[in-house]
Amino acid sequence: MNRSHASGAFCAVLIAAFAASAPVPAIAQAVGNFYKGKSIDLYVGSDPGGEYDLLTRLGARHLGRHIPGNPNVVVHNMPGGGGIKMAIYLYNVPAKDGASMGVILNNLPGLQAVHDKNVPIDLTAMQWIGSISPAVETMTVWKTAGVTAWEQLKTKEVVAGATGRSSITYLYPTLMNTYLGAKFKIVAGYTSGNSINLAMEKGEVQARNNTWSSWKATHPDWLKNGTIHVLVQEGPKAPDLDVPTLSDLAANDDDRQVIRLIVSGAYLGRPFATPPGVPAERVKALRAAFDAMTKDKEFLDDAAKLKIDVAPIKGEELQAFIGNLMKFPDRLIPKAKEFLGE
Repeated sequence: MNRSHASGAFCAVLIAAFAASAPVPAIAQAVGNFYKGKSIDLYVGSDPGGEYDLLTRLGARHLGRHIPGNPNVVVHNMPGGGGIKMAIYLYNVPAKDGASMGVILNNLPGLQAVHDKNVPIDLTAMQWIGSISPAVETMTVWKTAGVTAWEQLKTKEVVAGATGRSSITYLYPTLMNTYLGAKFKIVAGYTSGNSINLAMEKGEVQARNNTWSSWKATHPDWLKNGTIHVLVQEGPKAPDLDVPTLSDLAANDDDRQVIRLIVSGAYLGRPFATPPGVPAERVKALRAAFDAMTKDKEFLDDAAKLKIDVAPIKGEELQAFIGNLMKFPDRLIPKAKEFLGE
């Protein structure tokens, strides 16, 4: 072997040896140093006990051990304004350092897409971290309503409970009234999904919108015993739910686009995000940690015990989806605003 070849081989060995023994890359080490000994404040814009709270706390129990530095994750409930109170707080108040996150109510990007004045923040500027699974929105009636199929709603008035007028609990039955000829009488003002459930049990209302995963997680007995009947769904079709989608029942493409915008939150699930301006390396680390969490056996076992479906959506996919929502056709915005009630 000549000298140049020997020298090259020796250098290659040295490089390989150095790579094998090299410390954690500087960026990852810096992220770990930042989070070590810290807590992440994780906000959710709803009351304790509902699906948002359930999924937020599930994530909080497992996310920290996948983040460099292994910070604690502490949940804070901040209900109000159909979720906008917390979103505005997260956007404007905490330091933009990656030590604050939020689980954003998923109807807010759709509201921004039609320039709703009640969403005074740019959700495309937030850094979206991930979602445990998309949601399947349903319209469900109580057993005493005497309705077991959506067609019966055309001739029978049913009282539906809702929270705020901008919430999916109000918008879903409104869409059904408009596009399917349903006769829901909507009573708004309930503070949470749990309060609507109690109202159904008391006979105050007979129906509500809720996600399929929430029914399975919180009231599987109601499904099993025929206490509630699911009439329609919307979003990614549930393989274990044999009812039509609201958009498939719409009369034309324009109507379908409006419906899908208003129910666009179903495709986002219960999305985790940070405020704008968080350093890119920390956003990358949080997204990687979220991805790793959703593959972790301990997390999956915990989710299974809670009867929570896991079909994760990556942060980059959420970012792209929300960006595309903002391209909603201008000509259809007035129609969408009829439902969103600016």
